[in-house]
Amino acid sequence: MDHSQAIMTLVVLGVVAFLFVTELIPLAVTAIGASVALGALGILSPTEVFSGLSNSTVVLFAGMFVVGAAMLESGLAQTIGNSVVKRVGTKEVPLMLAVMVLTILMSSFASNTGTVACLMPVMIGICVAAKIPCSPILMGLAIAANTGGTITMVGTPPNIIAVGALQSAKIEPFGFFEFAIIGIPLSLMSVAYMIFIGRRLVPHNYADVGAVSNVASSGGTPRSRFLCLIILIFVLLGLCVGIPGLSQEMVAVIGALACVLCGCISEKSAYQGIDWVTIFLFAGMLPLADALEKTGAGAMIADQVVGLMGDKPSPYLFMFVLFCLSCGLTQFMSNTAAAALLCPIGISIAQKMGCSPYPVIMAIAIAASCAFTTPVATPPNTLVMGPGKFKFVDYIKVGVPLVVLSLLICMVVIPMAWPFFPES
Repeated sequence: MDHSQAIMTLVVLGVVAFLFVTELIPLAVTAIGASVALGALGILSPTEVFSGLSNSTVVLFAGMFVVGAAMLESGLAQTIGNSVVKRVGTKEVPLMLAVMVLTILMSSFASNTGTVACLMPVMIGICVAAKIPCSPILMGLAIAANTGGTITMVGTPPNIIAVGALQSAKIEPFGFFEFAIIGIPLSLMSVAYMIFIGRRLVPHNYADVGAVSNVASSGGTPRSRFLCLIILIFVLLGLCVGIPGLSQEMVAVIGALACVLCGCISEKSAYQGIDWVTIFLFAGMLPLADALEKTGAGAMIADQVVGLMGDKPSPYLFMFVLFCLSCGLTQFMSNTAAAALLCPIGISIAQKMGCSPYPVIMAIAIAASCAFTTPVATPPNTLVMGPGKFKFVDYIKVGVPLVVLSLLICMVVIPMAWPFFPES
């Protein structure tokens, strides 16, 4: 491990965090600038500097942005929105409740990124039809996708990482639905939080109704709406269930190409429909996450925090510290990377302390999904940023109380479900 490179990476991370919070320069410029800086410092190779632009998630983003724009241009999103509004009503709370429950169910088994990418255009259409702000609904959508993924083993990558780490240590892993013991309470809490508290903390920004109306009226025909619906069903199947031989990214790109070829959206509108700020923001942060792993900067943070606990820490303190560390890291680096970094550390220290590794590993996995406080913490957060017209501080306002509540629930539920010292 090159400590000088690790320290330089941490300095870059600190500067990025400051610029993200203050927004002294555009977020996308900060993100790409961080990658370029890491390349200039010799931490990343020239190829690695822009590797984020070819990342599969970025490709998924681009494809789904086009599909979403096609839903708007064809008028399909407005049609669906009007239908839902007739059933649910035009009030913000019932709509938020409906979309969060649906998102939690979908993201329990499907990609949370895919779930948000599919539902976001529909939700924007609903908000336009209901003439209500879209930002609280979209924030609820992102949060529900993050918490819903904690319910099953395949709901989110950190859960899979936790299972793999236990298997590697020759320990019986968690069962498929065992995560639901903590995932369901966490999901229910997130819904209650957004309805009673969270929605009051976000700005009430409306969707760009003028642009939506112009786009919808310019080319929306019954034929284009029908074709767009068929394409949307294909994309939903591909993202939520899976199509043999096709990755999620391929499904999204095929859907985008089909929308253009079938006349659901013009080529020019397809390019305009891509939120390039989101693309560059996410693509710029991926190399920084790689640098945290490559230089050992992430491991350095973990070692320092664990070292502060002393020689014989309380198991509860140990779980608390690793939850905070996992949650803190995942706000700026991949939740998969955060879990992969901390799970082996958690198992080794738990075995050294003579306590069960289960509560610690579960806390690490769940904390890695509590990515609520920054727009780059997880793809769902990034996806809703542009349409919701959110600023960096909006995520902090909503996310920090939610992280604290998640921590409290985990500190109570996890040791009850997986005791530190189980009776033999």
